[in-house]
Amino acid sequence: MACTDSVGAPYEITLELHRDGAPYGSVGERCGWQLARLARGVDEARRGGGAATRWADPDDRFPGGEPDSELFSFRYRTRAGRGGGELSCQLRTIPMWQPAQGEWRLTRRAYVEAWGVTGVGMRAVLTSAELSVFVRGLVNEAEGCLEGRDLARNAGDGAGTGDSR
Repeated sequence: MACTDSVGAPYEITLELHRDGAPYGSVGERCGWQLARLARGVDEARRGGGAATRWADPDDRFPGGEPDSELFSFRYRTRAGRGGGELSCQLRTIPMWQPAQGEWRLTRRAYVEAWGVTGVGMRAVLTSAELSVFVRGLVNEAEGCLEGRDLARNAGDGAGTGDSR
């Protein structure tokens, strides 16, 4: 990820995606504030805040009340020119058979998908702990690129939930 600060506000970053060291895509113009809010929202959900309390396992806890929803979707602003690509995160509820208990157990996972300018896609299936590490890593890198300025200074209600979109 490379960061740019084109308008002078610390939350106005663009993610430069790379795959095996080669440029893969450029997405998420002005997405830093949303990533910072999502990081806080995932951490709060893992602690049992909000609607996440209905999930016993902290790895199944994500922000938002809906079982299957979108946490973010970043695209390149224009289809023409340099860049392109997409980075998105969907929550999915997955039933898993527990033979020892003779019952189904519902789990939730974050499906993070990236699509490059060539149309090649990649997917990672993450627990809430893994999503927290991933998003915190993006936020920390962006803050480092922006010389320590606070990405969360424009924080609002509904961190990482449907209320923030």
